[in-house]
Amino acid sequence: MDENDPFDRLLQMIERIESMAERQQRLGEENRSLRQQQEQLIHDRAQLISRNEEARSRVEAMIHRLKALEQHT
Repeated sequence: MDENDPFDRLLQMIERIESMAERQQRLGEENRSLRQQQEQLIHDRAQLISRNEEARSRVEAMIHRLKALEQHT
């Protein structure tokens, strides 16, 4: 290929554009996948926080009941 030939330069530009378009496509798909993973992690985290709060409430309730039983005996 002669880099001074306009046709060759045009072919090189087309190759670069196609390469960049493919890369953009891959990056777009990766970005969508990462966003979905992030949403799932946020959802999972919210569930874990909720379950943790539930467990904490149950433990606190048990402690109160045990203290109440202790005072009655």
